[in-house]
Amino acid sequence: MPDAPRLIFVGINPGLWTAATLTPFAHPGNRFWPALAAAGILPRVPAFADGLDAADRAMILGAGIGVTNLVRRATARADELSHDELREGAVRVAADVARWRPQVVAIVGVTAYRQGFGFPKAAAGRQEHEVGGVPTWVLPNPSGLNAHDTVASLAAAYAAPARAAGLLA
Repeated sequence: MPDAPRLIFVGINPGLWTAATLTPFAHPGNRFWPALAAAGILPRVPAFADGLDAADRAMILGAGIGVTNLVRRATARADELSHDELREGAVRVAADVARWRPQVVAIVGVTAYRQGFGFPKAAAGRQEHEVGGVPTWVLPNPSGLNAHDTVASLAAAYAAPARAAGLLA
């Protein structure tokens, strides 16, 4: 059995493609998995768009990565979520993180972090506030709807919490 994840990535909520494939960040335009591979966190990009197979799931867990979401409800766009859903999800995630005890938690989505955790002026990067007693980073959203970032810029941002979790040198 693999060790518990050292780095937990927290997405906003499942998109419709993710819900259909039961795979986090599954939409073909999402840059999450390519960014993890570009950062060296994963040895290669898993075949994610049609759902992860057992070998890819084992590779991800073996790399020390776990993935969850603030809100469990699937939507076409994250802006369909209410502030209450984000706040309730933040409470649940904090409890989960406290129980799982990873080395680092990384919230993927600055706006969702601000609304869910109640830090309206938070910026990307390491946070003063810890989620569930665990060092916390806020990272750019890898969705194709977020045109501000590239795979390379996401990889650079995602490498920082991976280094803190001991997954990268």
